[in-house]
Amino acid sequence: MSRRLILAIYTLLITVPILVIVAGSFRTTRDLFAAPFGLPTDPTTANYATVLGEQDLLRVLGNSVLVVSVSVPATLLLGSLTAFAVARLPKWPSTLLFGVFALGLAVPAQAIMIPQYVQFERLGLRNSLTGLILVDVVVTLPVAVFILAGFMRTLPPELYEAAEIDGAGPWATFRRIAVPVSYPSLAATAIFLLVMHWNDLLYPLLFIDDPAKRTLPLALLDFQGEYLTDYPLLFTGVVVASLPMILAYAFLQRHFVAGITAGAVKG
Repeated sequence: MSRRLILAIYTLLITVPILVIVAGSFRTTRDLFAAPFGLPTDPTTANYATVLGEQDLLRVLGNSVLVVSVSVPATLLLGSLTAFAVARLPKWPSTLLFGVFALGLAVPAQAIMIPQYVQFERLGLRNSLTGLILVDVVVTLPVAVFILAGFMRTLPPELYEAAEIDGAGPWATFRRIAVPVSYPSLAATAIFLLVMHWNDLLYPLLFIDDPAKRTLPLALLDFQGEYLTDYPLLFTGVVVASLPMILAYAFLQRHFVAGITAGAVKG
């Protein structure tokens, strides 16, 4: 009973803000302030027309799509290669390699912001989408390695041994054996990476000053300042920014649970 009560409270804490934001995007400011938790009395799509009509918003949306479409596949590739090495190396090298990446999860991003800023300034990567892609890959690579290595370690050694008997080298074994059977785990990792990269505000805020290079979370921050009292317009921006993640999860959700639980047990 207590579990159900806790889950019910947690569900309300998650659901109510989402419903308020979605409903608020179809309301006027006067209607929203009259009944913040009520339904729209006169639903309108004017907020969506205004947000989607902003040329600047479409440009920053394109920047976010570019960053994510490059950084997520790059992180998956590097993470899967590293996880394959962790799964196939002897015990001590494998433990050492995995430990190095595990340390990346233990270091707070805020603790290394100043060195990162100085290094990016010296390399000329500030105000650059290339720099933003690089930092997204490096920062989230330990997450990808952690998830994928947990799955690849559970694969039967006979799979790899059979490939070796057939004359397959490490690269062929990775490409033809490890990647196809790891698809559910790769899909789950892709969802995590998509959410992390798409919602990243810290590094764009740190490295991007040029308005033409802003990503969507950074633009929404400025959007909030520009329309401080127009909450329906702000809610609309949040809904538009969330749609790509919702579509990605809807497309990959059947692999999500299987990918997360695949490496949870051994045998």
